[in-house]
This record gives sequence, C-alpha cells and structure tokens, in this order.
Amino acid sequence: MLKIFITGGTLDKEYRQTDGELVLTKTHVNEILSLGKCSLDVGLEIIMLKDSLFMDEHDRQIILQKCLDCPEQKIIISHGTDTMAETAGVLGQMLTRKTVVLVGAMIPFTFRDSDAVFNMGFALAAVQTLPPGVYIAMNARIFIWENVRKNKETGMFEEINS
Repeated sequence: MLKIFITGGTLDKEYRQTDGELVLTKTHVNEILSLGKCSLDVGLEIIMLKDSLFMDEHDRQIILQKCLDCPEQKIIISHGTDTMAETAGVLGQMLTRKTVVLVGAMIPFTFRDSDAVFNMGFALAAVQTLPPGVYIAMNARIFIWENVRKNKETGMFEEINS
C-alpha cells in the first residue's frame, strides 16, 4: 500500500464563476486516480487544502510529521508548485528511509488541458521504482530534493546544478 497526502495547490483548484477566482474547496485526486484506472492499493488523506504560496514552516512541519507517523514506506504528496521545492527541502533532511514524491500541476485538473492526470500517473510510477529519499516528479522528470527549483519564467522545474 502507498499513501497519498493532499495539501492543495493548483492540481485541486477550481474556477469560481461568481468572481473568476481559482479556489480550493475539495480534492480531485480520487477522480484523477479513477481516470487513470489506478489499480494500486492507495490510502488518501487530506492534510490541508492550501495554495502553496500561503504555506509556512508550521505547515511544512505538519506535512513532515504526517510522513514520519504513517506506516507506509511509499508516499506521494500533492502540493502546489510555487513552494514545492521548499517543502521537499524540509522533508529531504528528515525522511531518508521512505520514498516520498511530491507532485502537482501547472493547470488545474478541472481545466481541459490540465497536466494533473499525467503528473499523478508519473508520480505513482516514480514512487514505486525510486530508492528511499525525497523527490519532485514534474514535467516528466524526477528531481532530487536538494537539486531542484521551479523556474518562474518558464514554469518548469529544473536542476539547480546540472
């Protein structure tokens, strides 16, 4: 069995017609797994539904503690892309015996051209095959927690030291 912790981010955002805002009201991870015909034994848990721009160190400590406390050795964390690398940095220093993969989306699942289903499927494959450690799975690439950043200009993740 593997665990998926949900923390929010663009993957789970929806368009609110009344004011045109993108909001977090529920998770879409169940739908994503269903669309992808996922046959894995997966436990889902919502930790928070938060835009990662508003996450702080307290939030990251909550995520870390959830990862430390869960019995599963393979964990996926759905997370907003803006501060995903910062959260990976907190987790990477402490989670050396579990395989943890952070994943998100640049376009909300509820939008036509969303990358959410592809990214989640990629993360599911990655968490099953990678050795213990903390990783980010985005843009069809896997990044080690201590060598990744989001390039704000391109909207892509990249290695810091390539």
